[in-house]
Amino acid sequence: MKTRLLLLLCIFFGQLIFAQVRIGIDGLTHDHIHGLLRDFDKRDDIQIVGIAEKNKALIQRLAEQYGFDTSIVYDDLATMIDATHPQGVVAFNSIYEHLNTVEVCAPKGIHVMVEKPLAVNSKHAKKMADLAKKHNIHLLTNYETTWYPAHYKAYEMAISKPEIGAINKVLINDGHKGPVEIGCSEEFLAWLTDPVLNGGGAVVDFSCYGANLMTWLMRNEKPIAVTAVLQQIKPKVYPKVDDMASILLVYPKAQAVIQGSWNWPVDRKDLEIYGKNGYVKVFNENDLEYRLTRELPVVNEKITEFPTNAKEPFSYFADVISGKTIVNPTDLSSLENNLIVVEILDAAKESAKKGKTIRLK
Repeated sequence: MKTRLLLLLCIFFGQLIFAQVRIGIDGLTHDHIHGLLRDFDKRDDIQIVGIAEKNKALIQRLAEQYGFDTSIVYDDLATMIDATHPQGVVAFNSIYEHLNTVEVCAPKGIHVMVEKPLAVNSKHAKKMADLAKKHNIHLLTNYETTWYPAHYKAYEMAISKPEIGAINKVLINDGHKGPVEIGCSEEFLAWLTDPVLNGGGAVVDFSCYGANLMTWLMRNEKPIAVTAVLQQIKPKVYPKVDDMASILLVYPKAQAVIQGSWNWPVDRKDLEIYGKNGYVKVFNENDLEYRLTRELPVVNEKITEFPTNAKEPFSYFADVISGKTIVNPTDLSSLENNLIVVEILDAAKESAKKGKTIRLK
């Protein structure tokens, strides 16, 4: 009898440990959805139980490409949730629609992870944060650069130890030739190039990476001033939004220059951190260069080890929901970090519009 009871307990707790987290998808118009659908049926950490999307042609195209059953697709998020009971929802809709995702999910106790940035503006972001706190849900923001091993090595050298001395200058560059030029889908472009649905052009699409990383490096300290210049280098291609943004963030003892652009000749997601004694540069996901002092030589390393068990966004989301991972306020995906990111982006847009520096409270 005792042996049988022990066996049943082992099975029960084993199911708790290894059970897949039930995940719903809100929207399919964000081209980052391909990263999830590419291997959705091979995962043992999450189960896609439902999708909310109205665009029938898009649904059919992606279903044929990735092989998901269209019977799990519903016209709206509330109907999908009532039918499939997800534990968490990932948002692959427009940035403007992130607020609606949280408004529907939070009262039902469903955790949310949105694609970057958190919201189109601070008004939306505050509403989302208030709902998340009121209903005790996790509200996370996903960035591709959160999953770069080299970033964590650079953080260790600049912050944790620090080996390069106190930070005084950071340069962050992100972007590519442009969403039209690289062949983004029509559904993605329809809102990505809309000043309301995306909140701006390159200033939102790519400057958010720099604001996120700099806020992480500064451990959620806000800049005291934001100055930005936004331009339309290709007004015929992007008539409604900027396609090039340069932002200067000023802190009491440091500065950051964030350059987000749809005009780079090559794809870029790189940063340079300069300290009192040395520097560290991250060129991409794995490649890093540093020089600790003037007297020491330049060192190049390839960083492949990731510092946490979860090495990509969806396993991370599952671990947070199941309680395996704790979200710290200064983490890259945290709500606290990303509220500051949206505030920085708002200030940048205001600075460019008014032609003056904006001081943050």
